[in-house]
Amino acid sequence: MAQSKLMSLVEALASNAVAFIISILANFAVLPLFGFNVRFGQSVCITIIFTAISIIRTYLVRRVFTWWEGMTY
Repeated sequence: MAQSKLMSLVEALASNAVAFIISILANFAVLPLFGFNVRFGQSVCITIIFTAISIIRTYLVRRVFTWWEGMTY
């Protein structure tokens, strides 16, 4: 059964909600290794940008696979 567009979006949002928290923490661990010392607000802004990109990417990939699956039958 194909996944609906709404459920594709819900899946992308749920996955990225978990990744959002992990990414904020990872910014504090990884960025200083490259000489970037970030404050909490900066970390949140960076994470928001990459999260938005990830949600769009995940949604589009899911829709392509759903379309592709429909083409094979």
